[in-house]
Amino acid sequence: MGVDSADRAVVERVLSGLDPEQRSAVTAPAGPVCILAGAGTGKTRAITHRIAYRALSGGITGRHVLAVTFTARAAAEMRARLTSLGVGGVQARTFHAAALRQVRYFAPRLLAGREMPELLDSKVRLVTLAAARAGLRTDRAAARDLAGEIEWAKSSLVEPGDYPVAAAKAMREIPHEAAKVAEVFAAYEKIKRANGVIDFEDMLRAAVWGIEEHRDVAEQVHAQYRHFVVDEYQDVNPLQQRLLDAWLGGRDDLTVVGDASQTIYSFTGATSGYLIDFPRRHRTAVVVRLVRDYRSTPQVVGLANAVIRQARGTEAKLRLELVGQRPPGPEPDVRIFADEPAEAAAVAARCRQLVEAGTPAREIAVLFRTNAQSEAYEKALAEAEVPYVVQGAERFFERPEVRQAVIALRSAVRSTPGETPLVRAVVDALTAVGWAPDQPPPGGAARERWEALAALVQLAEEHAARQPVLPLGEAAAVERPATLAEFCEELQRRAAQQHAPTVEGVTLASLHSAKGLEWDAVFLVGLSDGTLPTTYAKTTEQIEEERRLLYVGVTRARESLWLSYAVARSPGGRARRPCRFLPQFDRPGDSRGKPASGGSRKPDVRRNQVVSCRVCGGTLLAGVDRKLGRCPDCPSDLDEELLDRLREWRGVVASIQKIPAYVVFTDATLMALAERRPSRSEELLAIAGIGPRKLALYGDAVIALVGGAAVAEVTPEKSSPEES
Repeated sequence: MGVDSADRAVVERVLSGLDPEQRSAVTAPAGPVCILAGAGTGKTRAITHRIAYRALSGGITGRHVLAVTFTARAAAEMRARLTSLGVGGVQARTFHAAALRQVRYFAPRLLAGREMPELLDSKVRLVTLAAARAGLRTDRAAARDLAGEIEWAKSSLVEPGDYPVAAAKAMREIPHEAAKVAEVFAAYEKIKRANGVIDFEDMLRAAVWGIEEHRDVAEQVHAQYRHFVVDEYQDVNPLQQRLLDAWLGGRDDLTVVGDASQTIYSFTGATSGYLIDFPRRHRTAVVVRLVRDYRSTPQVVGLANAVIRQARGTEAKLRLELVGQRPPGPEPDVRIFADEPAEAAAVAARCRQLVEAGTPAREIAVLFRTNAQSEAYEKALAEAEVPYVVQGAERFFERPEVRQAVIALRSAVRSTPGETPLVRAVVDALTAVGWAPDQPPPGGAARERWEALAALVQLAEEHAARQPVLPLGEAAAVERPATLAEFCEELQRRAAQQHAPTVEGVTLASLHSAKGLEWDAVFLVGLSDGTLPTTYAKTTEQIEEERRLLYVGVTRARESLWLSYAVARSPGGRARRPCRFLPQFDRPGDSRGKPASGGSRKPDVRRNQVVSCRVCGGTLLAGVDRKLGRCPDCPSDLDEELLDRLREWRGVVASIQKIPAYVVFTDATLMALAERRPSRSEELLAIAGIGPRKLALYGDAVIALVGGAAVAEVTPEKSSPEES
């Protein structure tokens, strides 16, 4: 039954408001459909309207549709949208929720009447026992890393005996020797079976086994679910793909949605390979590209395109060039600071300004590469009296390793000689709890623990650098070194200050946990090489994933975007390079400065240089700001009398040369001249928009005008740019 026999008004309502590409995705015929959807392009709208269009036009029945997402929040949003479109009965669930429901339903049949085993919430306890059997002593962080390796292996369909070869092939950064990890993996499986429990990967495998090995189960599942939609398809792992193939049972009514440029979870086993290979696996597939960005301003979209345009590798084959659909907004604010405390303080001050100007705190986010970076921003926001919440992680002083370290520091106060330098005392105390300076361990959780304790050492360095002064009479004073006891009091003060309850506030989140979210104002901080990309990204593939991580961060912003990095971690520390992925941080001579079109013109060296505000030191990105040499909100020292003479002179020159006035100098350039008042040729060339040609034509006259000359004294009698 086609659209003609359905309620056309209802169907047209589903199609109304769709852009041409969304409409193509919605109305594509039954069968394999691949929707390549860039950030903010309305992918959820496209897939929910596709389901609604097919259901309301009589092509499918809602109860025969299974829509799979990666988060419960996304599944709930999909169900709500389908309900508002008048379509009921659609099952929108995560892979795990869908598998759990099926395994529970079929458990009596699959398990010979036995109840389904208990599902583990966490592997850590059993992994700790398995490690002990393998002769490894582990703390919670090490156990989490081993659990992560087991999850990767099981999601990648790798058995314990095959782990060493598979890990080497995947170039995994593993917490122990591969053979030892495999031994822990095997022991974990035995302990799990002995305890009569299963983990999440077992549940997915059970769902696959039920369909592949039990014909009656397969027939019932295939009769129930006939049409499939998979969101975030670039994040599917081999085990999830195996389950999807079992659900399909050789059929091809499948719609997948994804963006290869947002592939950032490969460390968990996720791969964009299934998205990239979809047209090859399904020869009749319809491929639709959504590129109209309705989330972000053109300025944010432009930066996102610039970041991902340089991508290389397999994922870059499906790179999308987004087209902003919103009205123009502010240029991204790119800033460089001397050190991380200064960066955090500036971010907090700007957050407070935004909140005071009316932006809800919940619509502001500060995003960083690792959770260990959050402490500086927790402190700075607390001192600025800006409420905040930590997304996807515990607050810094609530983390187990930090609590343990603080206890160790307090205990060390009694045994540490008073003359011991503070930083050495802190390092010695942390060494006693297993921390080793300059030796970050492999493994994500263990390294995150190491970095959190390293942040305590950095706090000690900053505290010691403040050098408290002890008065000695009226005429003399002496610098007294900071003590470990005072530092412990400082940590207690910080912890108490940051534990104040908040109802809503600025979001602090890692870039990974920010995926799928968006805010009006986003601060991307700590953008230095070594942090983003992390020093642990060694291969080309790993470096490219770090680039995609920055791309995801940029595309979280709707209107306001701040990007910053600190030259040093702490005052006077070793200098670092800025993030290599940001075009505005390019250096002269860098190959990334070449034109995107691949043309032969030379890169604009001055454009690729970092231009700093002469007032506050912030990095300038917008063309007008670069000309003026200051941020738009920094105070101006404009010489209005000079500006009037420059305008008069420009008018006379334009009239004599019979050219438009802006060809001589734009208004922005005249304002820059009246603010910066150059007295030498080198200072003129430092102003964006003035090159050697204009210096030769007008340089002497401008310098004379700045020096106080009258317009009549410097006006040429008859000249033209061509004659010059």
